[in-house]
Amino acid sequence: MITSFDDWPVHQSHLPIAHTATGDPNHYDRYFFNGYDSEGDIFFALAMGLYPNRHVMDASFSVIIGDEQVNVHASARANHDRMRCTEVGPVSVEIVEPLRQHRIRVDSPEHGLCADLTMDATSVPFEEPVFQQRSGLRETMHYTRLTQLGRWSGWIEVDGIRKEITPASVTGSRDRSWGVRGVGERIAVGAPVASAPQFYWLWAPVCFDGFGTMFDINEYGDGERWHHVPGTRHMRSFTLRYTFKNEKVVLDFEPIKHFQMFGLGYMHPEWTHGGWKGELAVGGDRFPLPVADPTALHHIHVQTLSRVTCTRPSGVHHGTGILETLVLGPHEPSGLTGVNDGAR
Repeated sequence: MITSFDDWPVHQSHLPIAHTATGDPNHYDRYFFNGYDSEGDIFFALAMGLYPNRHVMDASFSVIIGDEQVNVHASARANHDRMRCTEVGPVSVEIVEPLRQHRIRVDSPEHGLCADLTMDATSVPFEEPVFQQRSGLRETMHYTRLTQLGRWSGWIEVDGIRKEITPASVTGSRDRSWGVRGVGERIAVGAPVASAPQFYWLWAPVCFDGFGTMFDINEYGDGERWHHVPGTRHMRSFTLRYTFKNEKVVLDFEPIKHFQMFGLGYMHPEWTHGGWKGELAVGGDRFPLPVADPTALHHIHVQTLSRVTCTRPSGVHHGTGILETLVLGPHEPSGLTGVNDGAR
């Protein structure tokens, strides 16, 4: 199928852009953004995904105001034209200038959320090493991500009360990822692989005045690392130790609050990513923070907003960032043995 994007010199194969290079139903293309201030008075995030082989696209926008997380969700039939795949119901993403400026708009007053926000990049986009994972002989994960830091301007309305967002106080990050990973309803693919679910993921972009840092790591249950950003050394609790060339740097994280990725559809029983909900469905939910049961399966994926102290040979710097954690299944170095048991 020929669409408008085919008029651009962007082809990577003989196929028109509407057709993915693989027929895997778990092929996806995703946007993620977050923004926050250093006091924790505001935290917002957006996730938007396209699943071409499932003919689905969806989006969620979520805000923490005070002790409540407020969310709006939308899901729709995917448009074949990729130029029209950045708007789902009341939520849209505009690429104002690629890799430099992006605009988010939300118009869902019936669910208590409206917003008009612009992110201006303060760093180059960092291409993370390719994520690739197999379960037995079956490839279950093969995708690329980029991470970028920025500052936000605009406004957010929650229940009719508007809050101005200024670049002097609100920073954040974004990522773009595309490829294959588990999304949507499970599809039978033959004999199951006899292994318990396990995933250990840490991701920590941090904004300082004049510079930023980025860390990520994936480990197997025994602690063996299968994905990490080159140059990192080790992480204990909320302390990261880096070596940049000949400079040793220590980042200490002081948690402010936990943002539930559940509010963006991650592990959501109703608004799961890539699930078919009809031609267009829009909904919302909200819940108090902190959650009553942080070890509930749908609550273990969080982004922890943190004040971060960076100690370098040249001095001490203070910034704000997040530590995203998704720890599912056993992880021997952390003393975790079950699927979602708490640390001891």
